[in-house]
Amino acid sequence: MDKKSIIGFVLIGIILFGYSWYQGEQTEKAREAYFAAQREQFVLDSIDRAEHPEKYLAEVAEQIADEEQRAAAVAAIQAEQQARREQSIAQNFGQELVDASHGAEEFYTLENEVLKMTISTKGGKISDVELKEYRKYADDGNGPNIKMFDPNSAKFDVGFYLRKGYNEAKINTEGYYFTTSGIESLTTPEGDKVQRLAMSLPMGEGAALQMVYTLRQDDYMVDYDINFVGMGQWMQTVPSFDITWNNTSYQNERGYQNENMYTTLSYLFPDDRKVEKLGMAQVGKRGGGSRSEEVTTEFEWFAFQQQFFSSILIAPEVFSNGQLGFDTYKPGTGYIKDYQAAVSVPFDKAQENYNFKFYFGPNKYSLLKSYDLGLEKVVQLGGRLVSWVNRWIVIPVFDLLSRFINSYALIILLLTIFIKLLIFPLTYKSFISSAKMRAIRPEIAAIQAKYPKAQTDQNEMMKSQQATMELYKKYGVSPMGGCLPMLIQFPVLIAMFRFFPTAIELRGERFLWMKDLSTYDSVLNLPFNIPWYGDHVSLMALIMAVTLFFYSKLTYKEQEQTTAAAPGMAGMKFMTLYLMPIMMLMWMNNYASGLCYYYFVSQILTMGQNFAFRYGINEDRLRAKMLAAAKKPQKKSKWQQRLEEAQKQQEAMMKEQQRKQYRSKH
Repeated sequence: MDKKSIIGFVLIGIILFGYSWYQGEQTEKAREAYFAAQREQFVLDSIDRAEHPEKYLAEVAEQIADEEQRAAAVAAIQAEQQARREQSIAQNFGQELVDASHGAEEFYTLENEVLKMTISTKGGKISDVELKEYRKYADDGNGPNIKMFDPNSAKFDVGFYLRKGYNEAKINTEGYYFTTSGIESLTTPEGDKVQRLAMSLPMGEGAALQMVYTLRQDDYMVDYDINFVGMGQWMQTVPSFDITWNNTSYQNERGYQNENMYTTLSYLFPDDRKVEKLGMAQVGKRGGGSRSEEVTTEFEWFAFQQQFFSSILIAPEVFSNGQLGFDTYKPGTGYIKDYQAAVSVPFDKAQENYNFKFYFGPNKYSLLKSYDLGLEKVVQLGGRLVSWVNRWIVIPVFDLLSRFINSYALIILLLTIFIKLLIFPLTYKSFISSAKMRAIRPEIAAIQAKYPKAQTDQNEMMKSQQATMELYKKYGVSPMGGCLPMLIQFPVLIAMFRFFPTAIELRGERFLWMKDLSTYDSVLNLPFNIPWYGDHVSLMALIMAVTLFFYSKLTYKEQEQTTAAAPGMAGMKFMTLYLMPIMMLMWMNNYASGLCYYYFVSQILTMGQNFAFRYGINEDRLRAKMLAAAKKPQKKSKWQQRLEEAQKQQEAMMKEQQRKQYRSKH
């Protein structure tokens, strides 16, 4: 073998050895990375299974076909996980906390003149709330007292982390039994009697988590204090603690559709004038609809809001963020909403006491406003302009009349009369304007006869409009005089539409055949459901619709006399006389009978007012005054000058356009 062959074999050997060594190194690194990833994943899976054991239990359950064996395996895993967790907590935080996870549930009742609240030692939660002055709807009026939620659905949990050295434990109060010495009856320095229930969860080494409930006399507000006694050393790195509150609200009113429309979840941002609402919902797991929202900024309180009642949790200062939502139940289940709220509260190790408040009570505007927390914003009074009418006119008058009059039907009548008197100047001005328009009908007809092609010929249309405006100016008639006053009245109409369905004062109030003015009055239950109408016949809605037909007929006749030759009036007849009353009947059949009664009374008063105007104002005499005034020299207003200038410019533009068209053709 020559020298070159030996060198070649040596080089090949070196290359093969180097390649084998490199591959071995890479394989070892890959193995180490693989096993490191496996170890890391194992740790992550262990943490995830510890915090969410239901995932692991579901995996085990899927692998075992036999039901009894599956149940036994799941129970064994749960017991093992609980034992490990308790052993870790006992070693790091003391046996007292472990002992508190075992016990018997006890219930304590705080009660005053308006509220009865049951509190459980398991989790220190409110398990039941009953309003003593309000009853669930029943045909005989003897329904049970209102319960704010189903006790079986009540969930309230305070969650936080304890850290001691490198050891950490997640504490959820719903899994522990609190101790208490019972209810105390105290007298405040102001002389008010209160009931107080203090409960404690021992944490070891003298530390404890305390929950204190305080209920005052004749009050729907409950003070709820969370005290982290001696726990700052174990929570010094914790930026916040969490509160989870879930419950399911009953259907308390007669009509599911109307109650569900006003039942939602609300919350308020700091210094915000308007409350935020989750609104209506899409199809959800309960069958009726769901809605959820993640709130990433601070807010002051949130409310599980029903049509007439609300459960509200108010932060000591703010909630830092939260996940809020609800599921809607189908009609006929007896429930409306299943609420869920998970919120975070900023934590400061230097602060031990956190003073929350619960409100369980009616959505009564004056009562909620008295707390000066913005709670009255849960009452749905409409948009800015409409809510202004309700806040500053309707509600004060309604409350004032309620102090002296027991019959809410009479209060509605007097409120309607008051509103009619309030807008009387506008109504009178509108009628006078219409009367003036009727007075110059012969002159308007003459202009229309002079320009018969005004509808098709643009030039004649301009001349007709100019002649009509000259006529209005000559006789002092404003074509908008009858419209603007009516438009100003429109917010009042909408305000009443928003006020009555949320006026809790009408609940249970009877009038004639109507058993409850806050809901529909059914005189006939149908064996089927009519779309957009319902499965019943509301007599008050029917009377209101018939009255609206006659009112529309009288109004249409007046409009027909005023603008007899105006185009499009014939096409409006069906809509005004027939379609509108039918639509109102179908729409209002499920609404509060008190609202239908208000519209009925309003229409009767308006018709009487129009008859008084008709016979109190001599239109012949009015025409004579207008003719006499027309002979006097009149000074043009700035508006008339601008209008005439605009018409002249438009007419000049039309003539220029016609000249251009003529030149292009010739």
